[in-house]
Order: sequence, then structure tokens, then C-alpha cells
Amino acid sequence: QVQLVESGGGLVQAGGSLRLSCAASGRIFSINAMGWHRQAPGKQRELVAAITRGGSTNYADSVKGRFTISRDNAKNTVYLQMNSLKPEDTGVYYCNLETYGSFYWGQGTQVTVSS
Repeated sequence: QVQLVESGGGLVQAGGSLRLSCAASGRIFSINAMGWHRQAPGKQRELVAAITRGGSTNYADSVKGRFTISRDNAKNTVYLQMNSLKPEDTGVYYCNLETYGSFYWGQGTQVTVSS
């Protein structure tokens, strides 16, 4: 079993910053991609950012230049630094990872950006 635990969500004013963390534990031998998705009320879950084991990154157009994804392979941890937050960034942020073709998800952390 693989467990993912997110932290760092909360309430912030527009223009502010938050840093999300996600630590993976359990039967992990090699993690390929790690990433963050989000789901706003009434909307589908969408990719926010992803990072490969080698450090290649991919971002949703809506967050490019504002969010930065990083990972610590030794700690099986992925981070999401979110700057210049906007009310439309509000949602539940989910961490996920892929290992040997299997995908795992965290329980999510709420991010609320007030205008």
C-alpha cells in the first residue's frame, strides 16, 4: 500500500502565497511522475502541475509563471509553491504519483483564495 499525505492548504487573500507538500510512504520502490490536480466546486478535476523523476515539469496554462512544482526524491515528497494566488485557484488540491504503472492519490487539501 502507498499513502499520500498532503499539507499546507488554507485560506489566503488574493495575491498571497501558499506552499503545499505531499509525502508518500508505504511500499514504494521507484516513483516516476508526481503531481498536483485540483477540483473546484462544480468542476472536473484538472491537472495543475506534474514533475518527472528527472525533474521535467508540466504546468496548466492558468498557473504558468505563478506556481512552481518541485520534488525531493530522497524523501518521496512533492511540493507546490503557489504565488500570486487568484480566487479562481480555489479548490481541493490532490497530490498523486505514478509508480510502475499504478496511480495513487492523496485525500486532498483545501485551498481558498478570497478576493
